[in-house]
Amino acid sequence: MTVDADTATSSRTSAAGAGWERCGGPGRWRDDVPVGGKPLSWLRPSTLWQARNDIVAHRLHDPVDAMRMDWVALSRARARENGSGADFVLRLGDAETVSLLVAGDTGEGDASQYAVVPGLLSQSAGVAATIICSDVIYPAGGVGDYRDKFYRPYRALRMPILAIPGNHDWYDGLHGFMSQMCGIEGAVTAPRVRGIRGSLARALWRPPAVTTELDVEHMRRLRSAPEQLLAPPQPGPYWALDAGPLRFVAIDTGIAGTLDADQGEWLRRVSHQDGRPKVLLTGKPLYVNNEHHPCAIAGGGTVDDVVRNAGANYVAAIGGDIHNYQRYPVTLPDGRCVQYIVSGGGGAFMHATHQIPKVDLEGTGEHEFRCYPLRGDSLARYSRMYDQKFTGGRGPLRLTPGEAATYMAELLGLDPTRKQRVELSRRARRAGRIIQPAPAQRGFQRFVSEAFDWNTPPLFKSFLRLDASPQEMRVRCFGVSGCAGTEDAPPVEDELTIRW
Repeated sequence: MTVDADTATSSRTSAAGAGWERCGGPGRWRDDVPVGGKPLSWLRPSTLWQARNDIVAHRLHDPVDAMRMDWVALSRARARENGSGADFVLRLGDAETVSLLVAGDTGEGDASQYAVVPGLLSQSAGVAATIICSDVIYPAGGVGDYRDKFYRPYRALRMPILAIPGNHDWYDGLHGFMSQMCGIEGAVTAPRVRGIRGSLARALWRPPAVTTELDVEHMRRLRSAPEQLLAPPQPGPYWALDAGPLRFVAIDTGIAGTLDADQGEWLRRVSHQDGRPKVLLTGKPLYVNNEHHPCAIAGGGTVDDVVRNAGANYVAAIGGDIHNYQRYPVTLPDGRCVQYIVSGGGGAFMHATHQIPKVDLEGTGEHEFRCYPLRGDSLARYSRMYDQKFTGGRGPLRLTPGEAATYMAELLGLDPTRKQRVELSRRARRAGRIIQPAPAQRGFQRFVSEAFDWNTPPLFKSFLRLDASPQEMRVRCFGVSGCAGTEDAPPVEDELTIRW
């Protein structure tokens, strides 16, 4: 049954809506977390070693473009064999309306992922499919991890799931993703590259994880109902989906956040060959943390050039990778508005929002910007973690939600979102000065955010529901605190309607 989440109190209106008060403890989802499984830790040497392809790609040589083209060649060969078409365009029914769920960066496999599932189920009535937007599996996309990080958590979701890979899925050379999401087995290897750096990169590049056919068969049974399967299957790492009045265009940005030339040509083609409104889905957001990242295409041009082209008719661009929710309504020089959305709160640790500066980008500003968690709630949550880690929970670094909201409002010259300005003590101001700039978003963030991961409410996870008709698309961001009182009625943290 779908619960009307529009009546739930959000974090923008009360501290209880954020999960700070009247939480009732973790919901029923806690019982579904795999018994004996350890929360994912990015400080374990074994985890860092599994994810070494990130360092290889950024410091030595990035083989992703060449490997992706090999995977796409296998995908096109299968498409020719089964007659499904080689341009990677799928069709989802013939109805004039469509509803989809979008969850980004899901695959941690611990409490923070499973806590989102009740919310997804509560909003699943009438939904045609779910899309995972980046990082299906942490830490390194291994095929064996799909059991507890994909099949098991979503076994009750009675609809197909499509996905686009994130950088973590590429740490396995995309083998796990292509076999489980696309049904394509292969042995794509990193190309040989001349020189010492190339040889070292090839030697260090992580080979794909191995599991038995019996294990794969058993895990696939968890999502084997006819309504859960997509026919034909997802064609490859990038694809387009015609659903109702919309075309969704999903791209693979690899590890470094770029597109190879062949994919860029495909993107331009599918964006201009169909006149209906379009939504881009990408593993790396184009606008995030008050920065514009156009996403380069090999050979020239950027993804955002395509999105901004009036002939392509894009109305929104949704990206994962950053584990929170952000929205930037950008008015283009020709007067059109494109909604640039970050939706990466589907299950992994939370990236801070309290280090997002006051938004002042061309075409958009702070008065139009939205984020979840609110900056003050983000600062309050991190202050609890810092206080626990460094003072044993004695309190000198701990900020209440009211104190954190007031501190952020003064720092950025804004009004507190919940209108809860409080008098800041000398201790609270000192705690704010220490915690707000402390590593949480950049620099040492790759260790600190993960080290400060938590699996108890408030969790500040989120997902999207898109409802499109021939006239408009309604976009809602549902917040997930993990609290028992709201797990079946997640509050709407942001809502907009795009009309065409």
